[in-house]
Amino acid sequence: MANKYSITKEQTAALIKEFGKNEQDSGSAEVQVAILSERIRNLTEHLKVHKKDNHTRRGLMKLIGKRRGLLKHIKERNIDEYRELIKKLGIRDNI
Repeated sequence: MANKYSITKEQTAALIKEFGKNEQDSGSAEVQVAILSERIRNLTEHLKVHKKDNHTRRGLMKLIGKRRGLLKHIKERNIDEYRELIKKLGIRDNI
């Protein structure tokens, strides 16, 4: 059973369909960034309620770091694709 702060298989499939090259493309950097962004949103909402949950905060920081590395890779590879991705996901350009 998935944690309510994680994302479901259906949400993951929808993100793969939207950001992937095809239905089985779960490994591309764009899809991984989209999945991480959804998990980060869920954990951020959790931390708004549970301010002292430092274990979750540490996990959130690790996810943010992982997403940042993937975004850096995408930006180095193709700047236009990077700009389109951050616009779709609604995240800031701070890399």
